[in-house]
Amino acid sequence: MKIISNIDELRDQLSGQLRTAFVPTMGNLHEGHLSLMRLARKHGDPVVASIFVNRLQFGPNEDFDKYPRTFQADVEKLEKEGVYVLFAPTEKDLYPEPQEFRVRPPDDLGNTLEGEFRPGFFTGVTTIVLKLFSCVQPRVSVFGKKDYQQLMIIRNMSRQFALPTEIIAAETWRAEDGLALSSRNMYLNDAQRAEAPALFQLLNHVAGEVRAGHLDIMGLEQSAMAHLAGRGWQPDYISVRRRMDLQSPTAADLAAGAPLVVLAAAKLGTTRLIDNLEI
Repeated sequence: MKIISNIDELRDQLSGQLRTAFVPTMGNLHEGHLSLMRLARKHGDPVVASIFVNRLQFGPNEDFDKYPRTFQADVEKLEKEGVYVLFAPTEKDLYPEPQEFRVRPPDDLGNTLEGEFRPGFFTGVTTIVLKLFSCVQPRVSVFGKKDYQQLMIIRNMSRQFALPTEIIAAETWRAEDGLALSSRNMYLNDAQRAEAPALFQLLNHVAGEVRAGHLDIMGLEQSAMAHLAGRGWQPDYISVRRRMDLQSPTAADLAAGAPLVVLAAAKLGTTRLIDNLEI
């Protein structure tokens, strides 16, 4: 596996490759990330991964400085997966000058759910993803469904900018008890880790209620929020949305059986967890 930090060197290395499959990451790789590499290999060749902790998507009071960085262990995992190139730029490589041009998602998608609670987050995400796509020029790129809103925003961005990159969605990788794998799970202490699967259990309960014909969506969401708060969580949202655009479903949507997804974000101690479940 070649490890490259310079953009020009990366482009030279990938010159002539027409089927590149790309998986962008922020490192601290776990089995969920590695499953993305395997899925990428099914859709293209060679497989290119990136590791870059993107300052633009962190708020002023978020965990940029303490975000887990495990570069050597990540390299070993990617080598075992047969990744062809690891693009590991420094901030100076990607931002040699202040990044004054940015990509901002539309308000109806970018300022709801995660966008409401993390202002500017999606502008940071779309800006770095577009820049990475420019560097790697992949034919396909793989993103996990755990970051459901992010996946939709990147897919829409790619379509509207007519990028020659197909966005592939990967199912959420979970621990045996149902907890969605995340680099931030390592912040949980033992008691919190034992409690953490309650979030996915609650999503299953909400989904089951909707499938059973429970049409008071707002009441269902409020009840779920109260349940989490009663267990010691600090919930930001539990929300049932239309899959097509992440807007709240209308009565007509519910009557027609429109595809839905329930999304959640909540803090357990100081660790913020997100998850979702398609209905």
